[in-house]
Amino acid sequence: MFESLTQKLSKLFSRLGNKGRLSEKDIDEALREIRLTLLEADVNFKVVKSFVAGVREQALTANVLESLTPAQQIIKIVNEELVVVLGKEPSRLAAASRPPSIAMLVGLQGSGKTTTAAKLALHIKNSGQRPLLVAADTRRPAAIDQLVVLGRQLDIPVYSEDASATPLTICRQALKQAERIGATWVIIDTQGRLHIDKALMDELARLKSEIKPSEVLLVVDAMTGQDAVNTAEEFNKNVGLTGLVLTKIDGDARGGAALSIRFVTGVPVKFIGIGEKVSDFEPFYPERLASRILGMGDVLTLIEKAEKAFDEQRAKQLEKKMRTSGFNLEDLLVQLRQIEKMGTLSQLVELLPGFSKFAPSIGHGDEENRLRKIEAIILSMTLEERRNPTIIGGSRRRRIAKGSGTTPGDVNQLLNQFYQMQRLTKMAAKGKLPRDLMGMMGR
Repeated sequence: MFESLTQKLSKLFSRLGNKGRLSEKDIDEALREIRLTLLEADVNFKVVKSFVAGVREQALTANVLESLTPAQQIIKIVNEELVVVLGKEPSRLAAASRPPSIAMLVGLQGSGKTTTAAKLALHIKNSGQRPLLVAADTRRPAAIDQLVVLGRQLDIPVYSEDASATPLTICRQALKQAERIGATWVIIDTQGRLHIDKALMDELARLKSEIKPSEVLLVVDAMTGQDAVNTAEEFNKNVGLTGLVLTKIDGDARGGAALSIRFVTGVPVKFIGIGEKVSDFEPFYPERLASRILGMGDVLTLIEKAEKAFDEQRAKQLEKKMRTSGFNLEDLLVQLRQIEKMGTLSQLVELLPGFSKFAPSIGHGDEENRLRKIEAIILSMTLEERRNPTIIGGSRRRRIAKGSGTTPGDVNQLLNQFYQMQRLTKMAAKGKLPRDLMGMMGR
């Protein structure tokens, strides 16, 4: 996710860290590089202009120029401005005053709208509510069958009719069905088009007027960059949106759509799709995404994933260990064995402080083989070494490498990454950044 943007920013912060104190000229040069980096990432020029101006205003204060660690101050400022651009506070689903609440999903064909409807329904179901899916996309031949199959897999009811029925008729009957079964949310998969046209907008506007949904969510493909922003503007102008869902964000190496769409449209991003599985769906947290972009991981999301994968007691133990640096290689091994429940290896690594820069290479290779390699290294250690890896010296590294079929360099790399994760997590828990953060982010 956003690998190109993250790598370039990390290199810039590393160079700033080597300079010691910064002059106004140093800051202006850094801002020019940030401006170029954001434009290359397909971020809207209005967003870039506002972002750079906000960073410069704060960076030229005495607190930064006279600081002994100005580069850390710059990172803090960039992080805060990213959060502002992304929307400051997370935006939740708005429920109706009396059930059932209605979420109407709109978007172009190919954006992942039908799959997103199922993902949203599963998210609502997991929160303890009762969703009903409605197959109102009668234009795409396979849309109805696809939603019915997904509903069956997730054990979520789906209301559907023959493709000859109008979307409005389907929705009216679906609302009656929702009352009969006691559904608290109705999620409607509407018709899409290959491109925006007046007929599509008029149809969606009429449907919205008739069924009066509490949420109108536009599903857009993050990988389309500025096209996603333009699509959101058109839908918001013609239909009126309450929120956005960015799909395929795990494949978005640049980040232009995610960094632009809220600022340009004024519509909050409410969810992001991070993979193909129905469980690869997350509420959108601006602060967490900003942290990921800067390569600093996302411990909170990691903990939430762990809580779903482990029992409550195990999750509390894991959280305590991570926040006190008690997390050891034995715990890491258990974590890695739960990857199928928590997501792919690249998704998990991206959430670990100090590890995120390795996520692109993991994501582009054979993840299963890499996982087996890490597991083999840890299994070749003694119990004492796993619990206290600081005792692993040269001879132990060679023994571990031989036993795992790897090299001492592979063992070193795993240990170094693990130590970085430990230190950053402990500092983050105290609300501080370590002095050598730039070194951990790319040096």
